[in-house]
Amino acid sequence: MAIRNIREIGDEVLLKKCKEVKEMTPRIRELIDDMIDTMYDAYGVGLAAPQVGILKRIVVIDVTGDDPHVLINPRIVETSGEQTGNEACLSVPGKSGIVTRPNYAKVAALNENMEPYELEGTELLARAICHELDHLDGQLYVDRVEGELTDVSDWEEEE
Repeated sequence: MAIRNIREIGDEVLLKKCKEVKEMTPRIRELIDDMIDTMYDAYGVGLAAPQVGILKRIVVIDVTGDDPHVLINPRIVETSGEQTGNEACLSVPGKSGIVTRPNYAKVAALNENMEPYELEGTELLARAICHELDHLDGQLYVDRVEGELTDVSDWEEEE
């Protein structure tokens, strides 16, 4: 397992649509392990494969710090409600912005054993699901920001 470099805004790979994973291979398994390690190392709650330069439909999410979810070929099957709040991204370091997302999201995906399952969540988990799945279609949260991006240091001082 290794820490991979996180691609930052301006890198063309972040704007590309990812391809489906057809089968679990040793390289895909290594990628997933590396993505989890990279997410934790960067103190993130989610990471999508294009953020480490790989155009595969793979996302890892952990909003609790001890229960990583692996989502392969994920697709949102249900959303409801609405939440508006600060959002940030490992690929847009030092910045945050106000984004409105669903307050509930359910996603269908394959796990690391290529078995189908569903993950559903509210609040931060719903936000993370929607945010990370946007990455798989070449979208960044900055395209959804209401108003201007702010410096994270400014945001932290207000708390």
